[in-house]
Amino acid sequence: MSSAVTVFAASSSIAPAETGRLLNPDEFEAALRAIGASRYHNLHPFHRLLHGGRLNQDQVRAWALNRYCYQAMIPIKDASIVARMEDASLRRIWRQRLVDHDGEAEGDGGIERWLKLTDSLGFSRAYVVAARGILPATRFAVEAYVHFVRERSLLEAIASSLTELFAPIIISERVAGMLAAYDFVSKDTLTYFDKRMTQAPRDAEFALAYVTAHAVTPSLQAQVLGALRFKCDVLWSQLDALHHAYVDPGLPPPGAWTPGGETTA
Repeated sequence: MSSAVTVFAASSSIAPAETGRLLNPDEFEAALRAIGASRYHNLHPFHRLLHGGRLNQDQVRAWALNRYCYQAMIPIKDASIVARMEDASLRRIWRQRLVDHDGEAEGDGGIERWLKLTDSLGFSRAYVVAARGILPATRFAVEAYVHFVRERSLLEAIASSLTELFAPIIISERVAGMLAAYDFVSKDTLTYFDKRMTQAPRDAEFALAYVTAHAVTPSLQAQVLGALRFKCDVLWSQLDALHHAYVDPGLPPPGAWTPGGETTA
């Protein structure tokens, strides 16, 4: 990021709709990155506890179980976006995201690698895949994200994926922190994150170029920024629910998985 972009990100939180001015590409990127700097979920207290080794095994289990609900919906979300693309060249690029998560064959892909983590934490695959024990707030947040990409403009749907700009930060913190702190996880069970360190930057680079090229008015730039804020809220709200249910005050709602509760279906 250029020095001009860095200065703008540090000094300005004014959206283009508020100024009535079209931001130049550097300013626009800086405004997007400023959202991540203030709202991305690596800042959430739950993630600070997770990465700092201050959660117990059951709390980590609850995180992995609920996060599966989000992981499983990513290819469904992306398939919804592909279905709205009239440009074949654009579809060819975006469908790689489906392959990344679903794999080319059974036993491959990001979802399979996430299940490897929940396997290691003692959940049966049937229990995890059936979404048994998922927090209602997790389910609501994930469904809201899918509805967003189906119902809003294609520009906003693509823009909502721009949290991937910030993914390498949280992945590096997560893997290093968890490996150092928890003897019940290993590099092998965290392999989901290995590929995301290259996939996320690739996807973010494309999405950033797309929104920069297509957000050609202050109003459209404001829609892009709003979509990124919405996605940050989706991720943040999931951690709010985890923190409330399993950390403080520690009150899982009816139907949610509880420490010591069932792990098989």
